[in-house]
Amino acid sequence: ERQIRKYKTKLQRRQQTGKTIRFENVMPLEEEKERPRIVRTKRFAMKPMSAEEAVLQMELLGHNFFVFRNAESEEVSVVYKRKDGNYGLIEPEF
Repeated sequence: ERQIRKYKTKLQRRQQTGKTIRFENVMPLEEEKERPRIVRTKRFAMKPMSAEEAVLQMELLGHNFFVFRNAESEEVSVVYKRKDGNYGLIEPEF
C-alpha cells in the first residue's frame, strides 16, 4: 500500500507540472517483504568479570560481542570486536 501511495503521489506531481505519462502494461507491485523478527531468545547467568575476561570469553565463543556483568561497576556491559581489530566497551547508563 505504501508503495502504491508513493507511486500515485509521484504521478500526481508529474501531472501538475504538465508532463504526461502513459502506461499500457502495468505490472502489479510485489508485496512488501516480511520484516525480520526475533526467532530465538537466549537466557544466561552473568557472573561478574573484568572487561579483559569478557574479551577472552567472547574470543573463546567465536562471537563478535559479549554481554557481561562488570566486576568493577557491578553493571551490565558489552564488549565487542571493532572493524579495525580492536575492542570496544559499552557501559549503558540507567
